[in-house]
Order: sequence, then structure tokens, then C-alpha cells
Amino acid sequence: MQHVAGIEPVSGSPILVLGHGASGSAATMAPHVAGLRARGIDARAIDLPKGRAERAIPLFAALLASGAAGDEWRRVGDDGSVDPGRGLAAGPPIGSGRTGITADLPIAVGGHSFGGRVASLAAADACDAGRPPLALVLLSYPLHPPGRQDDWDARTAHWPRLTCPVILLSGNSDSFAGPALLRRAVAERLPAAELVTYPRQGHGLAAVLDDVLNRVAAFVLAAARDT
Repeated sequence: MQHVAGIEPVSGSPILVLGHGASGSAATMAPHVAGLRARGIDARAIDLPKGRAERAIPLFAALLASGAAGDEWRRVGDDGSVDPGRGLAAGPPIGSGRTGITADLPIAVGGHSFGGRVASLAAADACDAGRPPLALVLLSYPLHPPGRQDDWDARTAHWPRLTCPVILLSGNSDSFAGPALLRRAVAERLPAAELVTYPRQGHGLAAVLDDVLNRVAAFVLAAARDT
């Protein structure tokens, strides 16, 4: 990914780390990172291992455990990509004077589809440990595989453990999350969450990305103000 000039987050911006979908990478989240940085969020994208969600949870767990000042970050690339396992490319360490970030501020996490599910599982564990994330952002949450609606129960079993602010954004034509079932799941297991749905949108939200990023930025900034 190339660095995009003119979109550096303002000093003291809240941090949001995003995971990608099952077939993607940190690079596929570049439009989200750039758009959120333009809206005052210090957005980052993390590369997750392929396969079962359980394999990817430790990456988010390590970031949530260490917060903005932890050694897991080390350095961050100008494009916002994060690889805590490999060490990070050029950029100021979080908590340094160059970032303007308060080192003890909790970070927000989330992601698209698989990345959001992984983030939510790690966030639930962090909430249990008394160190909830600043916020949780779920884009096109994979409530169930297509045609397997009964899987929604297992994929939301951890939702009641989430004590942090949560926003979900989903398309009404998403084959991974039927709208009626998603509304039911949120009402029963995450009633304090904000749910935004988009007519005629599927699992990808590219056509409404500007609105998605406006809502996500406003949500994370509000959570930071309330911290």
C-alpha cells in the first residue's frame, strides 16, 4: 500500500485497529484506513492468519492487553498496516510525542466479516478481564454461513459478554446475515448496540462506504469523549 498524503489523523486521535475478511488482507482495508484517518480516527489494519477464528484471536488479544503503549505495536507503517508478529515498518511508536496519542487510552477494534468476528471474540475476553476496548466496530458481521442460519446461535454466544460500545453495519441483502435474524440477535444478545442496515447492499459495503465511515468515525469519537 502507498501512503496517502493529507490524511494524517489529528493529534490525540483514538486508535481503531481493523481486521480484514477471510479472503482479504490488511491491504484490502486500505480504503477504510484512509477514509477513517481523513475523519479524525487513527485507523490501522492488521493482517490475520487464515483459517479458523481461534487462530487469529491472539493478535487482537495482544493489542487489547497492551493498549496504546504496549510493545506489541513497536512501529506502524505510514499506510496504517500493522503486523505485531513481524515488527512494524516506518512510523512513530504509539504513545510517542510524535503521535499525540495518550498511551493509557484503550484502543477500539473491529473489522469486516471474519475480521470483525475475530475482534469481537477478543473483545469479549478483554471485557471479562476488566479491560474493555474503547469500542467495537462490526462491518458485515458473518452471523452465519450462507444457507446455514442455525449457526447464528454459536456465532453470537459471546455477544452478551461485550460491555464496550458496539456498532454493527450490515447490508439487508447480505447472505451471511439475514436482516430479520440479525435484528433478533442484536435485540436478544446485544441490546445496547447500534445497528445500521443498508437496503440493497450485500456482504460488501463499498457502495455506501462514505456513510459507513462517517458513522464509524462519529461512533468511535463519541466513545473516546465518554472515556
